[in-house]
Amino acid sequence: MKDMEIIVRLDVVLALRKMKSRDLAQAIGITEQNISLLKSGKVKGIRFETLAKICTILECQPGDLLEAIEVPAETK
Repeated sequence: MKDMEIIVRLDVVLALRKMKSRDLAQAIGITEQNISLLKSGKVKGIRFETLAKICTILECQPGDLLEAIEVPAETK
């Protein structure tokens, strides 16, 4: 079984939509700091409700924001 890591691509989608983190945070009702933590991948999880709000505002799918990549054996 291969180990996978989830990479957050929120910064890419925000750039494509020409939207600032501050504006997204205000639109979905969370703090800008939480958006920053999410963008950096330093969160352990995200509520589906929050993910759905982000997708609604950014007009995207969860798969546009999250990507599963294989972790190389030497970094395990």
